[in-house]
Amino acid sequence: MTDASRADTALLLMDLQPGILANYGDADYLPRIRRALAAARHAGLQVIWVRVAFRDGYPEVSADNAIFAGIRGSGRLLESTDAAGIHPDLAVQPQDVIVTKRRIGAFAGSDLDVVLRGGNIRHLVLAGVSTSGVVLSTVRLAADLDYRLTVLADGCMDGDAEVHRVLTEKVFPRQATVRTIDDWAASLAA
Repeated sequence: MTDASRADTALLLMDLQPGILANYGDADYLPRIRRALAAARHAGLQVIWVRVAFRDGYPEVSADNAIFAGIRGSGRLLESTDAAGIHPDLAVQPQDVIVTKRRIGAFAGSDLDVVLRGGNIRHLVLAGVSTSGVVLSTVRLAADLDYRLTVLADGCMDGDAEVHRVLTEKVFPRQATVRTIDDWAASLAA
């Protein structure tokens, strides 16, 4: 990756929140994300955190929303709680951007598009939880919006290992370059 192409590249780290990560048991996941984060920072890439969160009372959640209707009234993922923040082990920096979304994909119900256009970002490097949720939804829409895409396969995690494998090995390569974190980090250092 050349310096010219770095200026238009951002690392999107999606749904890496205590209230979501608590549902997964991969002890090696956060250290992998920290490696990707360190590589991005060293290369001078923009880091964008995408989180899902709702206002008190869940006014954004329709009873017809099959995924989120079940959390209405639960107190989960309220934007005012620590569980809806970025995981504290990941050390958000002042120059990072935090985007709050109200749906599964990173673009739906957020100002991500405005942030990307404002920064002249055209290449998105994606990692997050879950592979079949935020990552899949974001890859599909970002590809339709003509972004260049890289998916960090081991920077994504899903509750179903087979679904993760099919997405990263068969579906995502149709619209994105799929790499490991270490391979991507090495390309930044080259």
